[in-house]
This record gives sequence, C-alpha cells and structure tokens, in this order.
Amino acid sequence: MKSNFWHLPWRRPAPRQPAISTPKNIREWLAKNTFHHAQFADLKRLVEAKRKSGVKISLCLPTLNEETTIGKEIVIFKSELMTRYPLLDEIAVIDSGSTDATCEIAKSFGASVYAAADILPDQGAQKGKGENLWKAIYQLRGDIIVYVDADIKNIHARFVYGLIGPLLFNPEIQYVKAFYDRPLTTSKNVRTAGGGRVTEILIRPLFSLFFPELTAVIQPLSGEYAARRAVLERIPFPIGYGVETSHLIDIYRQWGMPALAQTDLDQRVHRNQSIQALGKMAFGILQTFLRRCENLRIIEGLPEISHVMRQFQWRENGYEPVDAAIPEYERPPMINHPAYQKRFGRHP
Repeated sequence: MKSNFWHLPWRRPAPRQPAISTPKNIREWLAKNTFHHAQFADLKRLVEAKRKSGVKISLCLPTLNEETTIGKEIVIFKSELMTRYPLLDEIAVIDSGSTDATCEIAKSFGASVYAAADILPDQGAQKGKGENLWKAIYQLRGDIIVYVDADIKNIHARFVYGLIGPLLFNPEIQYVKAFYDRPLTTSKNVRTAGGGRVTEILIRPLFSLFFPELTAVIQPLSGEYAARRAVLERIPFPIGYGVETSHLIDIYRQWGMPALAQTDLDQRVHRNQSIQALGKMAFGILQTFLRRCENLRIIEGLPEISHVMRQFQWRENGYEPVDAAIPEYERPPMINHPAYQKRFGRHP
C-alpha cells in the first residue's frame, strides 16, 4: 500500500529559495585585493621594493600590561625585519600606562618606548588603544605605519611583512587589514575554529545592513594593519574599541574599496576575552558606528546616546548590576594639529 506520508501538508518540502550569488563587485575586490602572506615571503624582494619607493616604515606596538609577550615580538621583528632584512626603520612601543614590566622588557630588547600620555601633552591623555594609535602618527617617522597587537602568542615576521607587501607593490592600496584563524583557547584544549565573535555577532550584520561592500573584509576588527601616513593623518581616531570599525568606514567613504586590502596571516593565537569584556567592546563599537551613520545621514533622529553599559554579575544573594562608563571619544585627524604640521611639514 502506498504511503500518504509525503503528501501530508505539513510534510511538504519548503519552497526552494532563490539562490543568492555574491555581487560581482565583491567577488572582484576579493580576487584583486586579498593576499596571502606567502606572496611576500621573499624579504629581499620587499627590501628592494622599499628602496625603490623611498619610503620609511615604522612598526607600532600599542601596549598595556603585555610583559608575557612583548619581548618575543620585539626580538623576532628586530632580528628578522631590521637586522637581517632592513625592512623596518623603527620599532616603537606606545604604552597606555602598564603597571607590569612591559616597558622595561621592551627597552631591554631595543624598542623605542613612549608613554602615550607624554606624546602631545597639550592634548591631554585618554585611555584606550585608539589613543595610542593616534599618537603614534605624531611620534613615529614612517611613511607607512604598521600596527600589531602585543598579545600574540604565535608571533612571526609574517604579521608585519604580510601587511607591508601589498602597500609596496600596489600604489593604489592605502590600508591593509589582517585576517586569520583565531582559535578559541579553553582550559582543556584548543579549538581550530572560532574567535572573532564580536565581528560575527555585531559588525558583520551592521555592515550587511548599511555598508554591504565592507562585508568583503573578512576580519574587520583584526588588530593588525598597515597604512600609509597620507591616509592615517586624515581620519579621526576613536580612542577605544571603535577605532578599527571607524577606519574601515572612513577610508571606504573617502577613498573607496580599491584603497582597502587584506592579507591572510594563517593563524593568530592570543589571549581570549570573557563574554563580559566582549560585551563592553561591542558597546564601544556600536557608539562609533551609530555616530558615523548619523554623520553620514544614514540614520537620522538618534536620541542622545548613553555611555554607560550595565551588565550583571552573580553574587551570593543573586545577580547584581555592574555599571561601566565606556565613552568613545574621538581624536580629530592628526593633519589638523599645528604641532604635527610643523613636525612633518604637512598640511590639510
């Protein structure tokens, strides 16, 4: 007897959704502006390209209590990219006020160490990674500045040369982001996939809604990138978590997608943050994002935005609120600062 099972209405297959193909402009950008670090592993070739272009290259390591990893980063970058192959002209630590031995270790291994608070003291001091990155534009001399986070456990010279390479060989490219696998380290093992949680939960949906072309950037929040001074000096810098997001939006709006590129650095192992810390990160990023949407008139009529985020923590008698102020102040484009204009002879 023939079964009527597949004829029951609630068993009917759902209507097939029309296939969605990736837009041509995204596919073309991915094909042209996505690189792998192995393409630039011939460091002699990079040094020669640097010599021909006449540029100076600075490496900035923003720090706050990174004593366990900063020494190894400096040793590897200095030995491989300054002594053996003269690709970098300076390695500088811009520190936010570490209370551990970060600065002493960095100095002992030959890096130049600056307290962010001592750079442009007339501008005051703000806490946050973005503050360090902004002040590095004034302090460092390079025509190209490479930013690398100081908490990387599997550090390798590719974290620098993989980002410099696209800039040296492609004059139209202005800003290169890193992407990689980001294993989530747990107490028992290491997962081979995961990480980038704020990217997938917050940034990618927002970009999909408001800046679809930027969804081509695989890891928009990666902490490693290289850029030309001519671009960095002309964009504002949020002092905190929103700095990477603002960079992409501002460069995209001013110079377009051809100015952006990305390099596969294989894998990055680093200290993973708690879900509460990621929540604060998302809160700061969202402030930056909404501010840009309002300035660009993509969203209008926003109410005054609170800078206080409330989370909850379990205590003996139950959950209690924990409030944190997370303001995302922004530094203006460095090119507008008179001291910068005088130091570098550059003007708006």
